[in-house]
Amino acid sequence: MKRRKFVINVSMGVAALELGLLASCATDTLEEELLDYSLSARKGKPPKVSPRNPLKIPNLFSGNQLKAATHNADIGGGKSSSVWAFNDSFPGPTIEVSRGGNFQTSFVNNLQDESIVHWHGMLVNHQNDGHPKFAVAPGNKYDYNFTVNQRATLNWYHPHPHGKTGEQVNMGLAGAFIIRDEEEQAKQLPAGDYEIPLIIRDATFNRAGDIEYKPRSGGFAGKTFLVNGTTDPFIEVDRAVYRLRLLNGSNARIFSFNLSNNDPFRLIGNDGGFLENEVSINNIVASPAERMDLLVDFRNVAAGESVMLRDEFSGWELLEFKVGNKLVNSDVPFVISSISKLENPVRQRNFSFDGMSKINGQLYEMDRIDWEVPFNETEEWIFTTNGNAPHPVHIHGAYFQVQSREGGRNQLFPWENGWKDTVLLEDGETVRVRIKFDTPETQGGTYLMHCHKLEHEDMGMMANFKVL
Repeated sequence: MKRRKFVINVSMGVAALELGLLASCATDTLEEELLDYSLSARKGKPPKVSPRNPLKIPNLFSGNQLKAATHNADIGGGKSSSVWAFNDSFPGPTIEVSRGGNFQTSFVNNLQDESIVHWHGMLVNHQNDGHPKFAVAPGNKYDYNFTVNQRATLNWYHPHPHGKTGEQVNMGLAGAFIIRDEEEQAKQLPAGDYEIPLIIRDATFNRAGDIEYKPRSGGFAGKTFLVNGTTDPFIEVDRAVYRLRLLNGSNARIFSFNLSNNDPFRLIGNDGGFLENEVSINNIVASPAERMDLLVDFRNVAAGESVMLRDEFSGWELLEFKVGNKLVNSDVPFVISSISKLENPVRQRNFSFDGMSKINGQLYEMDRIDWEVPFNETEEWIFTTNGNAPHPVHIHGAYFQVQSREGGRNQLFPWENGWKDTVLLEDGETVRVRIKFDTPETQGGTYLMHCHKLEHEDMGMMANFKVL
């Protein structure tokens, strides 16, 4: 067996890829490397051509319950698949709340295992964060009630029961959570049909066509891809500027996004909202849980032409944009925002992500507090690894600012500017971030830091900390 490892070098803002092969022991824990490079692409063969299916756009959430249950989902091309879904929607319905608004729902667990919902990226108190200690048994429910008090961004929601997160997310339980605010409204960005949420992930289907989960310690690697729960999707677009809200919803796979016509993306935001200054970039790498806010200009594409959103790592052509005749010739001004820098950290903390299951040499224990963080103090957290990366490091309860990456790729990337809640740690790298827990609701709460490669998380690569 061999592990494939990608080292990403960026020159003048464009990512180029180098493929290295690292021999490994023949165990099924390393049977598939997650950055699965397409053999056909490597041999210069044209990608497989499949009939394209209309892209699904999830409906907006309504009502007062979020029910998790099995569901027979339409995945395109007249095919259906047995999945697990929120409110019979695959992916789940999109939640949209304005800053200052209140969100209430009851999570109803109609699965056969215990579960709980985490609002990934939301700054809420301990009782609303979806800590695994609050997981409810089949047939039970858990009530959420919180005020949204943070800047506009794309967050998401997914289960977070200890040891079961990977399976439940893979089977379909995830959805978008969009926050709106006055700053976003003032920018006059593409909206309505010109704003497209895209939850992109990999998946494997059994012979019956049902989604299945066969985890490995090294992480789940699906044999195909889904965009908004659709196989081989397309969407008809006007000759206009579109806003794409991308989420890597995979358990473990890392994507490298680009466009088939080599046009650049206008990168305007990431996990925590708008960047200080937008960036023009041709290639964007997103690890699990990372989000990208992108503007794509189709005005110079001829009517009747198609542009593909591609993954350079796998060779997959993820989404076809079929460009129509209508020309909407309106510009979107250069996007800027204001971000306060976290400066003068009062202390440093060191965290080693060890193997595939430990942080600082310890497996996760539900009731153990691993460290305490004073409220409203800036700290610098330093991440390293003893191997078996990549590790997408995610922190609950606050956003952070990435300061540096030493070793490995040895640089920061444009999509790592601004506010982040997940950062990719590769082998041989040291990543430094600054973080401050200053949201009043987090005081006294217990929160999590973990690897967002969900198979690593489920095996114990997670830790509790308490905000004093």
